[in-house]
Amino acid sequence: MIAVDTNILVYGHRRDSPWFDAASALLRRLAEGRETWAIPWPCIYEFLAISTHPRVYKPPTPMPYALNQVQIWMESPSLRLIGELEDHWSELARILATARIHGGAVHDARIAAICVEHGIRELWTADRDFQRFPGVRTVNPLVRQA
Repeated sequence: MIAVDTNILVYGHRRDSPWFDAASALLRRLAEGRETWAIPWPCIYEFLAISTHPRVYKPPTPMPYALNQVQIWMESPSLRLIGELEDHWSELARILATARIHGGAVHDARIAAICVEHGIRELWTADRDFQRFPGVRTVNPLVRQA
């Protein structure tokens, strides 16, 4: 199963993003496809926070539009919204210790732990920081893979 990180969601939503066309096409392909795909819940929260933030985007996405975008993704019958499982703390602690994570990277480690817990095959992200987390294969679908 493929999981999608926040930046791909934001790029696929914001028409002013230089990656809008590619990201929106990727998201459309996932949403309309038969293969199960996932969005970690923390990425939904982060999408809402970033896309509606007036210091990040001028103008920001109005919250009703951002909520509508999430609703559209949720209508995909092949989408699974994934979150922490019962033993989440053990996986998160392992990732934090193994990768020597601190500060702001803890948020990404949380997403990585959720992906590992759910057996995610690959995380689609434009954030190279995810490469440091054990057990998470990352792919930037916006660049041609060798």
